Amino acid sequence: MITHEATPPESLKPGDLVVARNRKWNGGAHWVVPGNYLGEDHHGWWIFQPKGSFISRPGAAFHARSDAVLLIPRTGDYVATFYDDTYPGDFRVYLDLAVGHGWNGIRPGTFEFHVIDMDLDVIRSVTSGVYIDDEDEFAAHQVAMEYPQDLVERMLRETEQLYQAVKAQHAPFDGTDAEWFRRGRA
Repeated sequence: MITHEATPPESLKPGDLVVARNRKWNGGAHWVVPGNYLGEDHHGWWIFQPKGSFISRPGAAFHARSDAVLLIPRTGDYVATFYDDTYPGDFRVYLDLAVGHGWNGIRPGTFEFHVIDMDLDVIRSVTSGVYIDDEDEFAAHQVAMEYPQDLVERMLRETEQLYQAVKAQHAPFDGTDAEWFRRGRA
C-alpha cells in the first residue's frame, strides 16, 4: 500500500525552490510545477508558485498566467492548489487526489516533492461551484492501470470527504490561503 510521508527534509527553509512533480500510477510523467517554499502551519507545507513559472507535462507546457499557492497537507490523500482573483480562469481551489507523498533533496536550496496523481479532482470554481472532476478517467484507469481495490475505495472515500470540506469551506478551504498569497508576494 502506498503511504503518506509528507514530512519535508529538516533543511528546507523559506525561499527554497520546490519542484512539485506528479506521476501517474503506471509511472508515467504528469505535471511538473516549480515554486518557492513559504513555510508551514498546522495544515501542512505551503509553496508559492509565481506568475510566469514554467509548468509542463507530456504534451503540454506553458507559463503560469497568475500566482498560485500549493498546500502539501500533513494528512490526507491529496494536494491542494489555490488561486485568487488574479487567476484569469474559473478555479479557486483545485484538489488533486494523490498518494505516495514524498520529498527528495536535490541540492542545498532545491527540493522535489512528488506524488502519484490518482485522477480524481475536487474543484471550487467561480461559475460552477464545488464539483468532482475526472471520474471517467479514474474509472478507466482502475482497469488500464490496475488500481488495487482497497486503493479505489480509499480514493472514493477521500474524494467525498474533501468534496464536503471544500463545499462547507472548512479550513484550509476557508480563505486560509490568502495569508500565504500575501507572504509569497511580499
